[in-house]
Amino acid sequence: MIERIHSKISREIRKRYRRGVPLQDETTFRERGTNWYEPNLAGPATFAERCSSAETVSGVMGILKMLTADKFIDFTLEYYQAGLDRFRARWKYADILTVLLAICQSIKVESYLEIGVRRGRSMAVVAATHPRAELVGFDAWIADYVGIENPGPEFVQEELKKVGYAGTVELISGDSRRTVPQYFRRHPNAFFDLITVDGDHSAGGARIDVLNVIPRLKVGGFLVFDDIRNPYHPRLRKVWERYLQRSRRFMTATFEELGYGVGFAIKRY
Repeated sequence: MIERIHSKISREIRKRYRRGVPLQDETTFRERGTNWYEPNLAGPATFAERCSSAETVSGVMGILKMLTADKFIDFTLEYYQAGLDRFRARWKYADILTVLLAICQSIKVESYLEIGVRRGRSMAVVAATHPRAELVGFDAWIADYVGIENPGPEFVQEELKKVGYAGTVELISGDSRRTVPQYFRRHPNAFFDLITVDGDHSAGGARIDVLNVIPRLKVGGFLVFDDIRNPYHPRLRKVWERYLQRSRRFMTATFEELGYGVGFAIKRY
């Protein structure tokens, strides 16, 4: 009886787990013999507290101060400082930067893909914690995006150097709906430990970006999705819920109390 149950569990897991997809080492378990469980070893609860801690906020502040100042960085630093001054270690706040830093401080990131690079703030967080990781970024580099100068790839490369990055970065210009599939056709064996989707904020564009990158996220890898409660882009939440939060292929966590909201998803199979 036990053997039959064991065999049934193993067959079901094999159906759900796509063979040939690499694993993210820190968050998965490489079984010996029959696999009773899915390969995941850590879920969102392992990382959620660190994503919103005052210590992580302070860490992000240190990275932002290395970068070229702009209106958004100035505002963010002032906002962070006000929270820390008033509530000290009790302050709980998370945004895309704190989530990325918490993840990067918890796992080894060898490969990172980002849709929506802009001036390189998010990528700089990854680069500062993993200076030899392979980075791939996609952006249209629209001039004066949200009222802030958006110089392009060369500027981003210089920003990464400021945080000590010494690895290989590829920055690709154009519409991610086309450039991301083109990249994957050129690199059929590329898989990533960490992916950020923060590009096209239309529902259709975000949906395409998410669906394009899901197959290239390692099992146990993280996908970070920004602006899930942004009042100017309310349909982004529906994309998050449909393709990540409600999907059996992912375990998710969200931070929505303050700011525009952010979520992360860990790939189960």
